[in-house]
Amino acid sequence: MAVIVVPFRGLAGKQRLTGLGADTHRAVVLGMLADVLAATTIVGETVVVTNDDDGRRLATAAGARTVDDPGGGQSPAVAAALGLLDIDAILVVNADVPCVVPYDLRSLLAATPLGGIALVASADGRTNALSLPAPNLFDPLYGPRSADRFLRAARDLGLEAVAVEIPNLADDVDTRDDLDRVQLRAGPRTQAALQGLRLAS
Repeated sequence: MAVIVVPFRGLAGKQRLTGLGADTHRAVVLGMLADVLAATTIVGETVVVTNDDDGRRLATAAGARTVDDPGGGQSPAVAAALGLLDIDAILVVNADVPCVVPYDLRSLLAATPLGGIALVASADGRTNALSLPAPNLFDPLYGPRSADRFLRAARDLGLEAVAVEIPNLADDVDTRDDLDRVQLRAGPRTQAALQGLRLAS
């Protein structure tokens, strides 16, 4: 069984998601995390890396462990969780993929080469989900075009590395346009957070 790491920066990680109003903005960000956790906690033990108090409470209620975010971005956050783990299969899943369901995560695990890595890239080439055979194979490569860098780094180590097409994991939400695109497919918690926005529009 895999351990699944979910880094969550709270509102600090969604500065480009504008035009919602403060309360709706926070509700949507937490709703997306809740929908991600609803999928991950079914598939395996889940560890949420965050300094957000609401995120911690939500993670605990979902049955996930929490680890303090050391700051400095996504790579240090993921490394903080992986440093506590001693297990073969690791998934790292972003907290802004509200369409994800357990089948998507199992599909990524199934597509991971034996001893190698697999990932799902966002439309702009970042990494939305990453499957690793062991924690010590993580490289701190998150950021623009990180998907290509993760694949190249694994291949440089002689590992098989594949990019997998899983639409629900590829569809992340960074902007209002992204939210408008995915909202009818998003999970129920994100849908509930958007209800007031729909009534006002």
